[in-house]
Amino acid sequence: MNSSTTSSMRVYKDMPVWVVEDHHDVLPYIYRAIGSRYLPIRNIAMVHLDSHPDLLIPVNMPADTVFDKEELFSELSIENWIMPVVYAGHLSNVVWLHPYWAQQIAEGEHKIFVGKDSSTTTIRVTSTDDYFLSDGLYVPEGHLENKKPFQLDVIQVNSVENQRKQEEISEECAAKRVKLQQAGDTENTAVSCEKKGETGGSSIANCRTETAGGSKSTDSSNCPGSYSKASNESSAGSCSENERSQTTDAVKKILTVIQQTDAYILDIDLDFFSCKNPFKEMYTQEEYTILQELYSFRKPIEDPDEEALLDCVENRVHQLEDLEAAFADFVEDDSEETLQRWAANPGMKPLTELVHSLRSRMDTPDYEMVHQAGLTCDYSELPHHVSTNEEIDGLIQAINVILRDLPKPTLVTVSRSSMDDYCPTEQVNYIQSRVLSMLKSMYGTLDIHLEYLSEPESSKSSS
Repeated sequence: MNSSTTSSMRVYKDMPVWVVEDHHDVLPYIYRAIGSRYLPIRNIAMVHLDSHPDLLIPVNMPADTVFDKEELFSELSIENWIMPVVYAGHLSNVVWLHPYWAQQIAEGEHKIFVGKDSSTTTIRVTSTDDYFLSDGLYVPEGHLENKKPFQLDVIQVNSVENQRKQEEISEECAAKRVKLQQAGDTENTAVSCEKKGETGGSSIANCRTETAGGSKSTDSSNCPGSYSKASNESSAGSCSENERSQTTDAVKKILTVIQQTDAYILDIDLDFFSCKNPFKEMYTQEEYTILQELYSFRKPIEDPDEEALLDCVENRVHQLEDLEAAFADFVEDDSEETLQRWAANPGMKPLTELVHSLRSRMDTPDYEMVHQAGLTCDYSELPHHVSTNEEIDGLIQAINVILRDLPKPTLVTVSRSSMDDYCPTEQVNYIQSRVLSMLKSMYGTLDIHLEYLSEPESSKSSS
């Protein structure tokens, strides 16, 4: 941290917690903290708990929009509010903590540049991860102006309850293994433990690798849902440490990031704890399958060079532009003539079956919403995992384990994400109460602002 920067910052008496409905509505409160010198103007980190990365970019927004905050706020949405703040120079690091069911970006450290594309004047990135390629957001570093270095760390978090189950399964398998080995039945040893892993919640079968001798051993780096690697694995093959274990790899990584920056924000989307894909309830399985076919992302060849990456992005942009134009046309006229004209284009034949199905169920299909749903059907589906209360509490405990070893954030932002059904409406209040209780126990007195009960800050400031 820059000591001169941090020493000049104001300090809140009680930590503010801003609770909003839509995630991008946290941004005005972050900007307010920057403007009133509670946060520095640059080199801020964000610890971001979410089932979604939220790291897309408004595709056609001019990069210079970030320098007019009111215009910027009006352009943003739930999936694209972070990267413009990176380009504006405020955020330099994001740590995305995600549950095991959210796998949109590869695990680990990503060092990239975010800047203005010299040809389109829009914000683009140098990352070649499918998450960015599938939205047509990649450009080579040489194409960027006013580029900003950006570090993204992706870390998976596992429910404490799932960890305990894994450990219990491992211990039971270890005991059974000893008995069966004593009886000389090595084949059934492996089979029984594999089956046990399949029924024990988060399967430990995926955590195991074959040793040279053909027996099963545990590799925590492959363990689904681990937020840390066990420093000393027991003979039972435990995949994870429990909540009272020493500082985890995740904590060490986050601490390293925080030490490189001048302040950090703790940002929590309640759909981190339980998450739905709302589009699966809007459309039939057949319609959803057609959307996946229409919007499927053709990945570049393995180890692509710059030309192959640019071709991939160009083809993807054209594909999405054509689909957007088709559904915009259907808003005005979805007659059979219009439909067949669009379906005649390469790769768009499935439009006929999709539109016929929609019209059979709805008087007036919302074609703009259909397109938005299609945009989520690229290289992977949106996460969908409705948690039990036991799982929610286990994730709360897991986050508590991580946060207790981190310094206090400057402020906390919370998004409910329930009105659009990403966080189940029947669970959101329970999750919110549990999260706020955890924060109170962690940080003491809080200054809680339930902004979702009133107008969004962006609406107030623009009126």
